[in-house]
Amino acid sequence: MEKDKLDWGEMNIPILFRKMFVPTLLGMLLASTINLADGVFVGQGVGSDALAAVNIVAPFFLITTGVGLMFGSGVSIVASVHLSKGKRKAANINVTQAFTVSFAMMLVIAALVMIFPETAARMMGCSDRLMPYVIDYMRWVIPALPFGMLMSIGLFVIRLDGSPVFAMLCNSLPAIINMVLDYVFVFPMKMGIEGASLATGIAQVFGGLMIVLYMWRYNRVLHLYKPKFTPTSIRLTVRNIGYQMALGASGMIGELAIACMMMTGNFVYMGYLGEDGVAAFSVACYCFPFVFMIGNAIAQSAQPIISYNYGAGLLYRVRQTLKLSLVVAFVCGSLITLLGMMESPLVVSLFLPETAVANSIAKAGFPYYSIAFLLFALNLVCIGYFQSLGRFKTATFFMMLRGLVFVVPAFIILPRYMGVPGLWLAVPVSELLTLCVIVLFYVFINRRRVALAGC
Repeated sequence: MEKDKLDWGEMNIPILFRKMFVPTLLGMLLASTINLADGVFVGQGVGSDALAAVNIVAPFFLITTGVGLMFGSGVSIVASVHLSKGKRKAANINVTQAFTVSFAMMLVIAALVMIFPETAARMMGCSDRLMPYVIDYMRWVIPALPFGMLMSIGLFVIRLDGSPVFAMLCNSLPAIINMVLDYVFVFPMKMGIEGASLATGIAQVFGGLMIVLYMWRYNRVLHLYKPKFTPTSIRLTVRNIGYQMALGASGMIGELAIACMMMTGNFVYMGYLGEDGVAAFSVACYCFPFVFMIGNAIAQSAQPIISYNYGAGLLYRVRQTLKLSLVVAFVCGSLITLLGMMESPLVVSLFLPETAVANSIAKAGFPYYSIAFLLFALNLVCIGYFQSLGRFKTATFFMMLRGLVFVVPAFIILPRYMGVPGLWLAVPVSELLTLCVIVLFYVFINRRRVALAGC
């Protein structure tokens, strides 16, 4: 474990970034297969109704991931700044508060869902026909959500503690366990959708326990304090948690933004192209989370480096990290965009049979949509930069622009003037407009800083 040690303030930036980025990217890509594996095995082994039931329960995963990103990124920024100033106790107290409060929140949510499962299912849009499948799938998945929360936050903390490889294992091992158990429970053991639920539940509990093991046995600097419940401690906890949530709000909004994009797209595609259009659009929706993972891996790898050095006043290292992360985002985004544009028939055929009408619709439109991948990666890195500096209002504002303010009008206006290509260009245009606003804002604040320095 000692060879994995990182020095945020002294180590060469490219080397430091590489040590963070490679395991973070691998772990995130593997982790993204958990829900995908459920969909594949349930769809092939149980049937379409069971697959629909998984989608009914999926918003609970988004809630867990969104809240985990909010607390994880927030406490990582706060703890980074405290560590840069030598305040280890303050950093550890904030980490303890993030773990305990978020875990308690998810326990309450999981308990309410398990006490009122049918009510929760109806709120997610479940029908009478799907209800038995949804109840079966909730049985093991929902109680495991608090452990999924531990995973989401723990990955930030472990990377900040200087162990990106262990963080990668906390992502990848549960993903592998989930895929193996999915196959075993659904096919040889024929446990149906409940088997898929049990596989996912076991994987999440295993990942959460890995986080606990690290904090108990392998941690270097960051560790947990015994919670106190005096009036002063409670008041400070509320203050710290509020600040962490404000700093990490853009991460949660990012998850909600993806959901908003998918929901708006489904509605508009249905209006213009019917069910085949929605099926074609689903190919883009399946690909988008993988692009999100790549952009998010870049942003999260840069975050502790930027936060620590900003807190230490080493602004030249902050600028160097920003430039490097933008270059990596440009290269990765360009490769993914070119792949989507040049190999769209191959990508589409992975999801839709050649004979399907939706296949031809997706092949024609996917190259347009692929432009968004490069722009999305750059936007995530830029938003992550402002978040790392503690400018949570700025980061949240930009996330709202790309996830709601620009994308909804783009879906409504572009198809009226451009027809079907306008449907596919709505997301790229919203990402481009967001990037333009970010660049203008960055230029403005830099000029203002220079002007103030000259006064």
